[in-house]
Amino acid sequence: MDAARLRALLEGVKAGDVRVDDALASLKTLPYEDLGFAKVDHHRSLRNGFPEVIYCPGKTTPHIIDIVGRIIANSRKVLASRAEPAVADAVREVYPHAVYHPMARMIVVSGVGEDPPVLETSSGGTVLIVSAGTADLPVAEEAAVTAHEMGSNVRRLYDVGVAGIHRLLTNQNQLFDANVIVVAAGMEGALASVVGGLVARPVIAVPTSVGYGANFHGLSALLTMLNSCATGIGVVNIDNGFGAGFLAHLINQNPHLPPIAADGEVAPI
Repeated sequence: MDAARLRALLEGVKAGDVRVDDALASLKTLPYEDLGFAKVDHHRSLRNGFPEVIYCPGKTTPHIIDIVGRIIANSRKVLASRAEPAVADAVREVYPHAVYHPMARMIVVSGVGEDPPVLETSSGGTVLIVSAGTADLPVAEEAAVTAHEMGSNVRRLYDVGVAGIHRLLTNQNQLFDANVIVVAAGMEGALASVVGGLVARPVIAVPTSVGYGANFHGLSALLTMLNSCATGIGVVNIDNGFGAGFLAHLINQNPHLPPIAADGEVAPI
């Protein structure tokens, strides 16, 4: 149950178009629905602004399909993350309008005829997703799809790592135009510090498990980002593109961030 549906239900009761007993029946699954193998949190959209997201690894395909069905019956959209192609194919057999993003490994199922849910305080700002290299794209795309499906305007700036820093510097205007920036980088993870040193915007750093043996499956990038001397950087866990995209969207709701002038300085309000 999301805010829009709940408001429509309450307005219907107020106007006399919906009987109180029918309204109570609609609310009976709040705050969650017990499926035996899962307790689906239908109240999450009201609390957090977006329905519960399904993490696919470790779940059987029939369980994933059942959870998708229960969420979409009560919300306007459902996301399923880290979904393998076989899982996506099975979901699309039941929900032909479902969309699979193979790079992001995400399934998006919208209610038929429904508009995407957007938080009411949406500022219309831009979330910029930056990747150090092409190998970081699965994590970067997970962040991009998440932020987009939540309702943010998303742009991408890929393969601009520090080994060829000129590729980033020639695209500085995209950094300056963004409301919040997600940086996905593996190896040494230095790109987040470079971006953080250029902009007066929140930077969400995502260490990726990309690199040679001494990167310890992303731990080296994580420690670099945590130890950044640049200001305004927050760090999520290794390969957590979903968490970065979700957080970026929430930050993007803030309408009070001052604009940035063409020279990169904060413009006066």
